Amino acid sequence: MTVGAAAALAALTAMKHADSLDEFSLQSLTRPKQPEPITGVASVIDGDTIEVHGQRIRFNGIDAPESKQYCDDAKGFEYPCGRRSAEALDGFLAASRPVQCTFVEWDRYHRFVGDCRRADGASVAAWMVEHGQALDWPRYSHGAHAPLQAKAEAAKVGLWVGNFEPPWDWRASHADDDAPKGKPLGIVSRKLVAQSGYSCESRRYCSQISSCDEAQWYLHNCSWGRKLDRDGDGVACETLC
Repeated sequence: MTVGAAAALAALTAMKHADSLDEFSLQSLTRPKQPEPITGVASVIDGDTIEVHGQRIRFNGIDAPESKQYCDDAKGFEYPCGRRSAEALDGFLAASRPVQCTFVEWDRYHRFVGDCRRADGASVAAWMVEHGQALDWPRYSHGAHAPLQAKAEAAKVGLWVGNFEPPWDWRASHADDDAPKGKPLGIVSRKLVAQSGYSCESRRYCSQISSCDEAQWYLHNCSWGRKLDRDGDGVACETLC
């Protein structure tokens, strides 16, 4: 090989090496850095989400009832299962602080999704599922908590004491909760609105309704009104009527 050819080969090799370094540097800059584990005292947002040091953390592989979600107890009465789940989580975390969360991934809302454990090592997600306060979410857990969920269902604890809608289905069915506000009301409904001031904007339950007429208005004019007529006989909140 001539001196000139050797020099050209060396230059080409150096250029390729520089290109690979540039590519490596660019990837290093654009690839999100994996966060370190977060440790601290948690504030409970809902049954599957906490906040530690200002960082929202979603528990990996489980889904808990939404804050506004209601479920049916063993007797068929509605209760705030979303709030109950959050309260159960708060009590569980308070028993052994702080909590430590190890990063798993970023979700589509750019929330930190993690595996969280109490100071004593107890898995938060596993406890929530085992005690019926959250569900195994196969889409993300690949069934990791399925045995604990079967145990909770058999024992009829938490959500399993009565009937409930899986949180992922509840969110889908309530995505357009505000739709009634944008829909034109019929002639009769307009008259009732003028006379009564009733509105579908905030869902109500029989315990929050003061008269039979009001209950019937919600039944016939609101997307959630049928929930007030448990036996399907066309009469809402029968204790009022």
